[in-house]
Amino acid sequence: MTRARVLLADDHRIVAEGLKSLLGGEFELVGVVEDGREMVSAVKTSRPDVIVADISMPNLNGLDALALLKREDPGVKVVFLTMHTEVAFARRALELGAAGFVLKHAAAAELVTAIRAALAGKTYVTPSLAGEVFRAVRDGAPPDPSAALTPRQREILQLLAEGLSAKEIAGRLGISARTVEFHKYRMMEALGLTNSAELVHFAIKHGIVPI
Repeated sequence: MTRARVLLADDHRIVAEGLKSLLGGEFELVGVVEDGREMVSAVKTSRPDVIVADISMPNLNGLDALALLKREDPGVKVVFLTMHTEVAFARRALELGAAGFVLKHAAAAELVTAIRAALAGKTYVTPSLAGEVFRAVRDGAPPDPSAALTPRQREILQLLAEGLSAKEIAGRLGISARTVEFHKYRMMEALGLTNSAELVHFAIKHGIVPI
């Protein structure tokens, strides 16, 4: 019987090694990556059935990586395994099309259950958050202000918050430093912010950059 293929995306080596031990008996592990950009690239080469990903990862966070993947393949299945207990993160993940949202302190069997649900075309949310999350989705809780940013702006914002200069970001993304600065000021305008420090604070508050 062919085993389902699972890709792991987590920048904490200890967590990734633990997941390999936990999942290796039932699933075929096709790779381990440590940031969102690697996750997007690895999906194209390894073609996993399910991706188990953290939200907080360097270079590109898990939520923005999911958004990129969904644009290319709406059927991609991502189960988030995260320390973020805030309903806003779970709601955002579901809005982007995540197949599951599991907290890292949950029992190991819960992640396996979430992966099985994803493979069956279902959505799994950790029970401690499920009721509140689905109420927020149903009642139309206030939108995430970061949704006002374009995918490119979110990429640039994360790299700015990680301490990269405009020139370094330009080199990494294959654009000009002037374009980086343009996006920076457009972000401040859209979010009602006045300086780079406020942008960094916004990125941390809204989970765009790992903390």
